[in-house]
Amino acid sequence: MFQQDQDIFKLLLGSVSEGVIVVDEHQNIVETNDSANRMFGYKNGELITQPLTILIPQNYHASHGAHFDGFMKKKQRRKMGQGRDIYGARRDGSTFPVEAGLNPFTVYGKNFVMALVIDISVRKEQEQRIQKLNSALEEKVKERTKELGETIIKLEEENKKRIEAEEEAKDALQKEIELNELKTKFLSLVSHEFKTPLSGILTSTMLLSKYKLAEQQGKRDKHIKTISDKVHYLNNILNDFLSVEKLEKGKVQYKPRTFKLSKVVNEVIYNANMLLKDGQQINYPKDIDDMSLHQDEKIVELALSNLVHNAIKYSSENTIIDIDIEQDKLTTVFRVKDNGIGIPKKDQKNIFNRYFRAENALLTQGTGIGLNIVKDHLENLKGKIYFESEPQKQTIFTIELPNKAEQ
Repeated sequence: MFQQDQDIFKLLLGSVSEGVIVVDEHQNIVETNDSANRMFGYKNGELITQPLTILIPQNYHASHGAHFDGFMKKKQRRKMGQGRDIYGARRDGSTFPVEAGLNPFTVYGKNFVMALVIDISVRKEQEQRIQKLNSALEEKVKERTKELGETIIKLEEENKKRIEAEEEAKDALQKEIELNELKTKFLSLVSHEFKTPLSGILTSTMLLSKYKLAEQQGKRDKHIKTISDKVHYLNNILNDFLSVEKLEKGKVQYKPRTFKLSKVVNEVIYNANMLLKDGQQINYPKDIDDMSLHQDEKIVELALSNLVHNAIKYSSENTIIDIDIEQDKLTTVFRVKDNGIGIPKKDQKNIFNRYFRAENALLTQGTGIGLNIVKDHLENLKGKIYFESEPQKQTIFTIELPNKAEQ
């Protein structure tokens, strides 16, 4: 079980393109990923047990200890070096500018800090180039103001291009900042999603050894089911990660065939019924017995299951989930409506982004991968997915698919 825990952790580290460094409360390095090793110029495993100061330039050592101690007292996730530039030290002694997000966590009673490190050398070079461009343009303005007519018009065009370049750079920088924040949030989210079921498995395993009498079989069965459910949940998460990798590398091969819609709907609702909360009810779509599709049946089932399961998960007890299906000569439209918590307006633009979770859903289990996978699959099948949502009232997700897949 512990080997599985370690393998999962290393799989996660290996899937992150930025450098990940984990240190204990004594500032000793306990884990790094391949990106961090390459970034600082070390071989795999070479940094383990080394002090964190080995990656910090010598002239920053004096102040680093106080910053680290202050961070460990508060134990709050934050960016490192706010308001000032920070640098990393490579093995060959060279330094480079970095950006780092700090994430404290505790495992088996021990405190650790996970740092997500990004080499921003290219960004700094771009900023310097922009500054040089601005300086050059300002000098050019001073010279050209002495001229008349056509020279003034040329200067206005130059200035307009400069402003456009600055706006484009600002937009790109803002997008990069948002992406980095999402990645930091993802690391914390996934750590929690794996930690919780693994703790449940460990607890049930220890309790199983205490029930040795025949009449205690019921208690043994209960803990065996807990272990099975937790392993199944972890397996689903790993399958999602594998799906993401296949989609990114274009390795998904779709197998379209003709099938009855009622078959897929029956399978989805049968599985969903086992997840229903007290008083929840799924309304079966009307008049679908004669509807057929020529598409990848597994992908259609995956997409519909994801929407129905989300409707159940984010709706309270005694609510209704409506499934509606319409079909014309060219297109089939699926709608799944719930009466749940809805999606906050400010989060709606990011709801299909990978690893993103709405603010009001952070306390509910999930990785933020499902809708992203569904969207990518549907777009590959020339379909689309969109939604309408009213916070604290309802959400309606809609899928549109062509009745016949392209050959």
